Amino acid sequence: MNLPLDRLLAEIRACRLCEAHLPLGPRPTLRVESTARLLIVGQAPGTAVHETGIPWNDPSGNRLRQWLGMDREEFYDSSRIAIIPAGLCYPGRHPKGGDLPPRPECAPLWHPRLRPFLPDLRLILLVGSYAQNYYLGKRAKRSMTETVAAWRDYLPDYLPLPHPSWRTTFWLKKNPWFEEEVLPELRRMVADIR
Repeated sequence: MNLPLDRLLAEIRACRLCEAHLPLGPRPTLRVESTARLLIVGQAPGTAVHETGIPWNDPSGNRLRQWLGMDREEFYDSSRIAIIPAGLCYPGRHPKGGDLPPRPECAPLWHPRLRPFLPDLRLILLVGSYAQNYYLGKRAKRSMTETVAAWRDYLPDYLPLPHPSWRTTFWLKKNPWFEEEVLPELRRMVADIR
């Protein structure tokens, strides 16, 4: 049965499927309206996002907005931009540092049910390797760097990006082509679909 979007979102926000694995408990965080033309698929919320319930409400979000050439108001206009991470809840810390990967149950459960409610999408940004691997499957390259370097191969539907966390600073220095080639094209595409 096809539920109206508001009912589906209520069901998602009430999800407790992997509650036993979530150290801070479930707090599914996403923004979706059926008029969105751009979808941003990230990895999973961090602790700051978990606390506020606002996706990309952290330094990674600041860098992503800078990459897109958007201010906060435009970025959070859910009538134009949908945000659905691969994992909707904060997954916890990895013992060796950084956050754990998104819970594997999440994207297969919710993304296929949400996508029909986004008929006007013109571009999907795949931010980080988890989003890329889920959406691109076997089309993803051996590494995130190779996938992002092959960005033209995935257009017009998808544009893979590295995750904009502080850990990406070294990656950006090592891969100047990203800021020279990809970011100007990303900004142009985003401006065209606003």
